[in-house]
Amino acid sequence: VQLQASGGGSAQAGGSLRLSCAASGRTFGSYSAAWFRQAPGKEREFVAAFRTPTLATYYADSVKGRFTISRDKAKNTIILQMNNVKPEDSALYYCTARLNWSVGYYSSSAWNYWGPGTQVTVSS
Repeated sequence: VQLQASGGGSAQAGGSLRLSCAASGRTFGSYSAAWFRQAPGKEREFVAAFRTPTLATYYADSVKGRFTISRDKAKNTIILQMNNVKPEDSALYYCTARLNWSVGYYSSSAWNYWGPGTQVTVSS
C-alpha cells in the first residue's frame, strides 16, 4: 500500500489543522493506521492510531483530548484532526499502516508502510 500525507502547514497556538493520509494500492479496510511525528533532533514518536477491524483509537498522552484520528472509508483516507495545537506539536508528521494490528503499536518498528512526511508548524 502506498501512502500520501497532506494538509500540513502553519497555525497559531490554539488553532486547528487537519491532516489526511490517502492510500493507494489497497484499501484501509484491512489495515490499521497511525500517525507519528518527528521534531528536529528528536526521535520519531507515536501520536495516534486507528485499529482495524475494531475501529478503536489510541492516542499519546500529549495529544489526548486535542487530536482525533478517524477513517473516511469512502475516500480511503485516514484523518488526523488537530485542535488546540501547541508549539510543541511542531514536527514532521508521518502516516503509516500495517496489516491487522500489533500490541506494539506505539513503536515505529511495528509499522510496515510509511508515507512521506508533512510539516506542521505551530507558532506561539
